[in-house]
Amino acid sequence: MLATLRRANPADADTIAVLVAEACSPYIPRIGRKPGPMLDDYGQVVRDELVFVALQGERIVGVLVLRHEGRELLLVNVAVLPACKGQGIGRLLMDACEAQARTAGCEAIRLYTHERMTENIAIYQKLGYRETHRATQDGFARVFMRKLLG
Repeated sequence: MLATLRRANPADADTIAVLVAEACSPYIPRIGRKPGPMLDDYGQVVRDELVFVALQGERIVGVLVLRHEGRELLLVNVAVLPACKGQGIGRLLMDACEAQARTAGCEAIRLYTHERMTENIAIYQKLGYRETHRATQDGFARVFMRKLLG
């Protein structure tokens, strides 16, 4: 089933939190603690950030959290339900991120991920993101990446 996108609303917050927990919990053993997105208050996130959900029918199967920072768009979080991986939902969300950045006149998209989430780093590289640096932030060993928009 093809997924569609819409802006998240406050009623989605609990479902988004469950989705993020399902998507991120496999990384806990690898990084030794809950990944940063699992620590967020999604009621607050939906109020404060630009949040989109991917739907299959009425079911939320993916989430995209964005923040405008000057001339750049920060991709704060992208997550897909594990049961729905491989269906193009992640790509739909990443394409929506880029479209949002272009519509807003941004010159680049930035993101970060944990250095042990190597498969995510590889995906972002395939999508044109380049590593800018590595640093520890909020106790997490992060890889920072950026994609220039032409």
